[in-house]
Order: sequence, then structure tokens, then C-alpha cells
Amino acid sequence: MATIEECRAALDKLSDSLHSAGGEVRAAAAADRSVSCHVTDLDVTFAGRLTDGRIEVRDASPGPPREKAQIRLAMTGDDLLALVGGELHFARAWGSGRVRLEAGVRDLFRLRRLL
Repeated sequence: MATIEECRAALDKLSDSLHSAGGEVRAAAAADRSVSCHVTDLDVTFAGRLTDGRIEVRDASPGPPREKAQIRLAMTGDDLLALVGGELHFARAWGSGRVRLEAGVRDLFRLRRLL
């Protein structure tokens, strides 16, 4: 089972990957949106912002998200590590229910380019 520290490191790695990406991926990540990632098996939520092609995690708190972020993810810690590590394909994980993604229609269309 993944630890809180490993999940935080995975989010930092994802942020670095988004920031260094080019083309459509960079454009999709350039939005300024609030983001939360609830790690269900650890019952902790990382909250922050997607801005300038980076995810800035500003808070980690126990339980589900305190506020409704514009982009909301939920998954186990192991799935988060596997996604960021390239071992789990996001679209398949989302389609099978292993990952939950909630966002407005415009954000979903923009994020689709990241998949």
C-alpha cells in the first residue's frame, strides 16, 4: 500500500511531467483550475491548483475534499503511483472505475488531450 509521502511525490512527478510536456498536452495543462485528488485507501485529499502547466499541491487533509474543486480525482494510492509511473493507462482505469474524474464539460474536453 502506498504511503502519503509516496502519493505526494507522485503528484510532484506528475506536475513536473506536465510542465515539461509540449504541444497539446502543455496547452491542456495551462488552464488555471482548482484540483483535488482524494486517495481513497489512505482517506487523504491533496488539494491545490493546476496553473501554468503545473499542479501546485497546497494542502493535504484527512478525509474527502473539504471544498469542491473544479477538477476532482479519486483513486487508491497504488493506482496513483501506477498512473504516474506509466504502468496504468488512465482511460482504461477511468473506464473501469478504478479512477474517478469529475469536472465540468469544458474541462473534460481539455483534459481529454492529456489522455
